[in-house]
Amino acid sequence: MRYLPLTNEDRDAMLTKIGVGNIDDLFSDVPTEVLNPSIDLPNHQSEMAVERHLSKMSAKNISAGSVPFFVGAGAYKHHVPATVDYIIQRGEFLTAYTPYQPEIAQGTLQYLFEFQTQVAELTGMDVANASMYDGSTGCGEAIMMARRVTRKKKAILAGSLHAHYRAVSETTTQFTDDVLELLAPNPTDPQAELDAVIEAIDDQTSCVIVQNPNVFGHVLDLRPVAEAAHAKKALLVVVVTEVVSLGAVMSPGEMGADIVVGEGQSIGNGLNFGGPYLGLFATNQKYVRQMPGRLCGETVDADGKRGFVLTLSTREQHIRREKATSNICTNSGLCSLAFTVHMSLLGEKGLKKLALVNHKTASDLKAALNGIQGVEVLNDSFFNEITVRLPKNANDVVEALAAKDILAGVPVSRLYPDAGFDDLLLLAATETVLPEDINTLKTALEEELS
Repeated sequence: MRYLPLTNEDRDAMLTKIGVGNIDDLFSDVPTEVLNPSIDLPNHQSEMAVERHLSKMSAKNISAGSVPFFVGAGAYKHHVPATVDYIIQRGEFLTAYTPYQPEIAQGTLQYLFEFQTQVAELTGMDVANASMYDGSTGCGEAIMMARRVTRKKKAILAGSLHAHYRAVSETTTQFTDDVLELLAPNPTDPQAELDAVIEAIDDQTSCVIVQNPNVFGHVLDLRPVAEAAHAKKALLVVVVTEVVSLGAVMSPGEMGADIVVGEGQSIGNGLNFGGPYLGLFATNQKYVRQMPGRLCGETVDADGKRGFVLTLSTREQHIRREKATSNICTNSGLCSLAFTVHMSLLGEKGLKKLALVNHKTASDLKAALNGIQGVEVLNDSFFNEITVRLPKNANDVVEALAAKDILAGVPVSRLYPDAGFDDLLLLAATETVLPEDINTLKTALEEELS
């Protein structure tokens, strides 16, 4: 596309047409002090001086790898081998333009094909797309896809779906015909919550959305929910925020899911101050034409040589706008490449081993916390994350431990401010947590609660 800037004559013609004398007149309603605020910034500094100043500012943060770290809640600290970073920077994966031009981007198309295969096998589904922006926006896309498939509008969101996924889904569907029914979270009784989900399903339901493990760390058996949803011709959408868990727990596909949405940050990608992350999206073959995003496929060229092409892309550029399943204009290409490389290095056995190490570490954490007077662990089943009830305000405890260089988890009240969960704390333990980290946390928590 050529870039054609306006000429002065063009601007004058437009301003005359709308009846203003100059550009500034367009902002006459904005108070002057807001339009041209005085900004208190220091004078020009050398690059070295700026670098030193910013380094001093960043040193005020506590980085995840420098202290005992138990923060999760949808974003997890895992070890990413240095090999991943090396491979993703190879020239075969570099492109100056959209990576879907098959004649110039076979490397990108091939890794996306392999990425899709990995995600489909992980989730137990027939087909996965070439990634989404992140897990939460993928959740919103799943709701809209379920409406297209079932031609019904009511989506039921389980209370234990991550609060941010609920909020993003509300935003995503703000101007669609979807009607969201948000159920109340129940951190202490996951079975009661599933029963509430099943009870809410009716003939108007397009889909039910359940997270596994849920936001409180409980691992769920979703087969009864799938049966109840399918009995009413609704779809089961399963959200997975910790994709490493799929190395140890039954896949959503085996439990009857119709759509699986996940956050892939845990494999190949660091925390990165909250992004960019990687949305996973998989479904059954019969729904593939309603799936948002893009799909890469394998084929042969005129000479019979193996090649890869963009097979399906139901975007507004490619088909009629009203028929587009998504207006997504970007995926998470580099993040999905890192995911693919890391998964290839792990292999099936490596992923399972990693998952078991995570669960073992979380089990050790649970045992340590159970030994502290006044602390109640709420989870009977879990993967690498648990919720505990404290005898004090969890936010105050986290702040006190942070002052001792221990990042002790996420107060549940940060996710659900008005739900009365002030005494609940969510802690994650990945393979990066060492036994001495758990001992340090236990000692500090005992001191804080005594």
